[in-house]
Amino acid sequence: MSTANHITTKWLGKMAFESNNPSGMNMTIDAGPEDGGEGKGFKPKALMLSGLAGCSGLDVAMLIGKMKLKVKDFTIEVIANLTDEHPKYYDRVTLEYHFYGDNLEEKKLQRAVDLSVEKYCGVMEMFRRFADVKIKTVFHHE
Repeated sequence: MSTANHITTKWLGKMAFESNNPSGMNMTIDAGPEDGGEGKGFKPKALMLSGLAGCSGLDVAMLIGKMKLKVKDFTIEVIANLTDEHPKYYDRVTLEYHFYGDNLEEKKLQRAVDLSVEKYCGVMEMFRRFADVKIKTVFHHE
């Protein structure tokens, strides 16, 4: 049985919209000035990249906790190539997982990333349907 997600996105005027979320939070979506907006909200395509990083990041954070790994800091950089022709979409996406710490257990952290990428992250699977997705893991020993 599948779970339906339902959001409502309301036009606020000009190029701005407010969108709700099943978690109860609201956010503003807006175009930049170059596209007639005021740049006072998130751009839809960039939100997709944040959703991708957030989905995988939640998986990795959960696995860091379950594996009791010591990590001082953890960031995900997403670098995406947008096609030139309309409809423009991301055809190539690279995710760089950066781990910072004194005593990083590289093999276990890599396993956490691999589990997210290959098994758990549904947004990653969606991206694979339209983009060439590459993964890079970087360990910063302090």
